[in-house]
Amino acid sequence: MKRRAMLQTLIAAGAVSFGQESDFTLRSDVRLVLLDVAVKDRKGRPVAGLAKDNFSVYEDGRKQTLTVFTHDDLPVTIGILVDSSSSMRPIRVQVLAAADVFITESNPHDEVFVLNFNDRVTRGLPANTLFSDNRDQLREALRRVIPQGKTALNDAVVDALEQLKKGRREKKALIVISDGGDNASAHSRRDTLALVQRSTATIYCIGIYEEDNLERDSAFLSLLANISGGETYFPKSPEALTSICRRIAHDIRARYTVGYIPSAFPGAKTLRHITVRVSAPEKGKLIARTRTSYSYET
Repeated sequence: MKRRAMLQTLIAAGAVSFGQESDFTLRSDVRLVLLDVAVKDRKGRPVAGLAKDNFSVYEDGRKQTLTVFTHDDLPVTIGILVDSSSSMRPIRVQVLAAADVFITESNPHDEVFVLNFNDRVTRGLPANTLFSDNRDQLREALRRVIPQGKTALNDAVVDALEQLKKGRREKKALIVISDGGDNASAHSRRDTLALVQRSTATIYCIGIYEEDNLERDSAFLSLLANISGGETYFPKSPEALTSICRRIAHDIRARYTVGYIPSAFPGAKTLRHITVRVSAPEKGKLIARTRTSYSYET
């Protein structure tokens, strides 16, 4: 389904208002759930060519009727979060090179921002620029901070989720690159996870850990990715970062978008659990990855 058809479906459902066709906003009074879904085969390769009938979505065990379906390479609002603590200094060159590859391989119409974080979170783009699709400007944003200090990972994720809300694209994603656990944030892990559950963003995490790193927190990175439907990578060497970032860029561009209006929506704040199954016998066993839950507030 092309973008125009997707818009028409949302309009028919009463879930969308817009000024220009390139931008639309989900109305808060319409209880539409949009899911960003990656589908891969047994070898981990993205699977294209699937139809809406190949997907089954369940919310708290109840099958839902899909009202939105698209597999277009639509532009995305993306945040790149780079750990700039002192421990990242030895692998700074490899991290910047990998982030550069991600920018190059992404949709040229994506709107992107960069957050560098150590003791505090620093915006990479100029003060009056929330997002950019200028690759030279984004590369400069990645290089704006000198590695030093501790790791305010939670604060970076919280700030990034808030900035994503200001983006024009309906699909959102975060890329987090870090080599250690949080040791400097004002926000707690609990607060951060609660915001992830309320967000529509897909989070990809790359943990670069030395064996003797006592502050590494691989479980937290995995949890961020799992809740949001993203993926976590733990490369054995910094040299693997480039191929990982290229893979993430391709994964974002190959994802399906499916949406539904829950058949039995709660009347109060609650956590809802989601299961997505994909069946296409001619393509073999398929694995779908999307967010596992979401929170809704009336």
